[in-house]
Amino acid sequence: QLQLVESGGGLVQPGGSLMLSCTASGRDSDLSYYMIGWFRQAPGKEREGVACISPGSRVSKHSDSMKGRFGIFRDDAKNTIYLQGHNLTPEDTGVYYCARAGTWWLEERCHSPAAYGHWGQGTQVTVSP
Repeated sequence: QLQLVESGGGLVQPGGSLMLSCTASGRDSDLSYYMIGWFRQAPGKEREGVACISPGSRVSKHSDSMKGRFGIFRDDAKNTIYLQGHNLTPEDTGVYYCARAGTWWLEERCHSPAAYGHWGQGTQVTVSP
């Protein structure tokens, strides 16, 4: 069974930065073959896509609403997907999740939670003074 594990969350000062990591273990855990997404969910709000990346890292897509403040990238040697964020605001507070889809790239759906079949437990990010 596939397990995804996020790490790197915590308390961040407004204007600060974060680096989240997503690793995998278990069945079909080589993330390089799969479309991977980062999502977040704030209290009382729906889960929203932050960034996603294609198998082989040829293409990535980032949420327009987050104004280029987040970036996604892979290190296939470490089987890890990263989410980097900067200039954070309290509105970036939430639980951040990584998710694995299939061995394809569907740009028009990569910010849709329904496109992903496997999810991590999430890591809490709190942006506060």
